[in-house]
Amino acid sequence: MPKILIAPSHINSVGGKFEGLLKSAGFELVCQDVGRQLLESELIQWLDGCVASLAGSEPYTRKVMDAHPQLRVIARIGVGFDAVDVAAATEKNIAVTIAPGTNQGSVAEHAFALMLALVKGIVPQHLGVKAGGFPRGINKPLRGQVLGIAGLGRAGKALATRAQAFEMPVIAYDPYPDHAFAKAHNIPFVSFDELLEKSDIISLHLPATPESRHIINANSLAKMKKTALLINTARGHVLDEDALGEALAKGIIGGAGIDVFEVEPPGKLSWFDLPNLVLTPHAAGVDSVSLAAMADSAAEAVVSLYKNEWPAEKMVNPSIRERFHF
Repeated sequence: MPKILIAPSHINSVGGKFEGLLKSAGFELVCQDVGRQLLESELIQWLDGCVASLAGSEPYTRKVMDAHPQLRVIARIGVGFDAVDVAAATEKNIAVTIAPGTNQGSVAEHAFALMLALVKGIVPQHLGVKAGGFPRGINKPLRGQVLGIAGLGRAGKALATRAQAFEMPVIAYDPYPDHAFAKAHNIPFVSFDELLEKSDIISLHLPATPESRHIINANSLAKMKKTALLINTARGHVLDEDALGEALAKGIIGGAGIDVFEVEPPGKLSWFDLPNLVLTPHAAGVDSVSLAAMADSAAEAVVSLYKNEWPAEKMVNPSIRERFHF
């Protein structure tokens, strides 16, 4: 009976049909009991004898793959794959899959929560009242604030429609623009520099690519409005964290809501105590509904590959198709 590692410990609590799908296909489920994201050394141990993995954000490095030549599939419970060495997987004929179309609503809601927390001063007000004070003040509206979306893909589109319901003008930058969606929702595409200059709030939804690495840096932050807010629920890869910390400390921008980091968990970074900041632990895409959907989608990809069926829309490294075997 082939074994599959269920790497994220928390997905067993959200329901969904992924367990039944895998068991019906003949897989033995290996569920880690560490209770947190596995480190590289732990992942190597837990993958012992496993031919597949339902993967969270654990580091699927070349070292991990070298230790497990029997591994055939890394099925991401999510849409990002920056924790996977795709080049090494491709070289070793390991299929890497994602779960597209499963968590954009969750990401959009979380980005909105970060926006509201910053604009309405939720965190300092909460802490003030909790400490016995009553720190009333004048906060800002969201309505009328220009939202610039960098990356108008699934999550960006989900955020755009919610923002328009809040009476926010929306502009967008995307290297591969969906003109039909933009026209239907009256969203003008602008250059990246225009997005930086015109937006009251910028929300990042770009994938981790060589072109997007540190697209938000000291130069781009300097082009933003001094009152502008930056939201990142995409990938830590797109943001120069040192530059952001300096921009927040010096008042170059107004504030930031950050859910993702270059190294996760990030530990205590020097800029974390700044008052114009709201932080969350890479939680945007994982509400109970989206997590179940992502787990089901990942399981379906594994089962398809086991049955010699090709889930083309989920494949990260389709070039291995001709030589892939389970």
